[in-house]
Amino acid sequence: MYCSPDIIRVIKSMKMRLSGHVARMGARRDAYRVWVGKRKGKRPLGRPRRRCEDNIKMDLQEVGWGMDWIDLAQDRDGLRALVNGVTNFSVP
Repeated sequence: MYCSPDIIRVIKSMKMRLSGHVARMGARRDAYRVWVGKRKGKRPLGRPRRRCEDNIKMDLQEVGWGMDWIDLAQDRDGLRALVNGVTNFSVP
């Protein structure tokens, strides 16, 4: 009945596309340091907070992609195919 793609898949594909841009920026840029960096200081009790990098790794594992996301971002065609695949990915 509803022909639009699943909003969760669209958001994940947009996140992966953005992570590809950030990974290609390099370690000296602020966006890269925020995306990959670890928080300093004392952490609160309980489960550690997830970083952006951890979310991207979980999304890649869900799709079945075992490659490091920074290496994947260097291959623009591979990243584009993955982003398009995530959008069309069907969850059983």
